[in-house]
Amino acid sequence: MKSLYPLKFNPILKNKIWGGDRLRQILNKKSNPHEKVGESWELSGVEGDISEVTNGFLAENNIQELIEVYMGDLVGEKVYEQFGNEFPLLIKFIDANDYLSLQVHPDEEMANERHGSHGKTEMWYVLSAEKESELIVGFNQEMDKQKYLEYFGSGRLREVLNYEKVSTGDVFFIPAGRIHATGPGILFAEIQQTSDLTYRIYDWDRMGDDGKPLLKLPILLKKTKAVK
Repeated sequence: MKSLYPLKFNPILKNKIWGGDRLRQILNKKSNPHEKVGESWELSGVEGDISEVTNGFLAENNIQELIEVYMGDLVGEKVYEQFGNEFPLLIKFIDANDYLSLQVHPDEEMANERHGSHGKTEMWYVLSAEKESELIVGFNQEMDKQKYLEYFGSGRLREVLNYEKVSTGDVFFIPAGRIHATGPGILFAEIQQTSDLTYRIYDWDRMGDDGKPLLKLPILLKKTKAVK
């Protein structure tokens, strides 16, 4: 078996309604200038979006095939013992030219019970941020189901969200179960569990191609404390 070498992977670009052109302008991703590219999946083992090698004798092999052959030599023995042939991380670049949907991700227990999947805890590293850019991370007060539904139903959910100003170099940890969203003007790297599960709560009254709101129904959250 031939030895491993520094591997390069083909990025998987995702068009999003909130995407912009920073991935093309700053990170030199090859995309149509007329498309709103919001995400570049740099390394992914998510079913249907598995990264492929672009260089060397392993070119055109995907990350899952490589793990099957090289096992712990590729990902480390402890990682291979725990995850087997599944690559455990999804690494992205994200360009937010508008607010992303207000969202929350399920934890391991809920994701496994409802979807037979991993949960989704993630970390953001801000690569570039325009002046006054902000993120939404958690609530600004303790929240339970009844209070949440009252604010949601009365159209006042924004009043109880925790807003954080961001600058280049900032890091945010987003555990599964924490409500969050990123605002416009931010380019960041995201490292997360191998999962594409997202529960969208509110989409800022944006309309779809059919002229109807993209999202209307509330997502029920577990009781949570404010994020300070």
